Amino acid sequence: MPLHMIANDPVIDQTQMSRALQLAEQGLFTTDPNPRVGCVLLRDGKVVGEGWHFRAGEPHAEVLALRAAGEQARGATAYVTLEPCSHTGRTPPCADALIAAGIAHVHCATVDPNPRVAGQGLERLRAAGVGVSVGTLAVPARALNVGFFSRCERARPFVRLKLAMSLDARTAHTNGVKAWITGPAAREDVQRWRARSSAILTGAGTVRSDDPRLDVRLAYGSWVRQPLRVVLDPNLSCDPAATVFQGDGALVFAADDAGGRAGAGGALGRRIERVPRVAGGLDLGAILHRLAALEINELLVECGPRLAGAFLRADLVDELVLYVAPTMIGSSALPLAVFDGELSSFEFRDVRRVGADLRLILVPEKG
Repeated sequence: MPLHMIANDPVIDQTQMSRALQLAEQGLFTTDPNPRVGCVLLRDGKVVGEGWHFRAGEPHAEVLALRAAGEQARGATAYVTLEPCSHTGRTPPCADALIAAGIAHVHCATVDPNPRVAGQGLERLRAAGVGVSVGTLAVPARALNVGFFSRCERARPFVRLKLAMSLDARTAHTNGVKAWITGPAAREDVQRWRARSSAILTGAGTVRSDDPRLDVRLAYGSWVRQPLRVVLDPNLSCDPAATVFQGDGALVFAADDAGGRAGAGGALGRRIERVPRVAGGLDLGAILHRLAALEINELLVECGPRLAGAFLRADLVDELVLYVAPTMIGSSALPLAVFDGELSSFEFRDVRRVGADLRLILVPEKG
């Protein structure tokens, strides 16, 4: 019996969707701003085609799987980690490609949250007589594209705050001496968080004290995608010659009452946008809303204690990545975060050793 006639076998469905998720994860560092998507085609119990989306503007996972399957796609079952698109964007609609190829049944893990799709791809498939099932491994499928879902559903990126501290919860000496807290393995691990991010954000204080690059030093084959660099500089106090403004430059958010004019500094590697000033700094909510409009899915925040405290105090941190080094710096060193009052609690999602250090991943505790 052809597999599409027994398409509701839960063991087969989970096994093949798991494989589709493995394929999708290969685009972890490259698909931005598109979601990471994988596709598996089965016919008569055999895999006849696989595909995963590599980069925006290039063929989607379904199209690549159909190409691999050729004529064997007719009558097959497709396992896709996200609803096939129904609109023409950088590429034609994948729903139409599946219909034209004669796919008999489509399993998708989740509905696409993009308002331009949002169930329309599934309806197009059903209208063409294609069987449709939704929900297999939906939780890991959403987790793989947590930033894409956040941008589409909440109109803001998924915010990941990365911090590093000593055992006594200190982050840097106050005497101006620059020194790594964590070891090389932890710093290499941070590169992977940067690589999966759409943008990396820091504050003016970090630019002045550390002169960071905020770039990715990993290569994905022969190609490297650099996240957008974002600097919060309320008073436009940073030196335009700072390293972060070199190369492709950075997007700078300044207060709407700061000196200069919007858009100034482009020739110096700065694109300046204005947001309201609030007590203690800039309107972080307005900044996140603007970044979502720029198709930023995952935002990695690497900053000093004051800006870290501001994000935490505003309940804008979706995930905290905290590296802990087996050393102590002393009470005169800078704290992990600066804030008044008590914050919401976090819960542990992962604890592991990275080289000589520990890496903790925490998420806000659900009320």
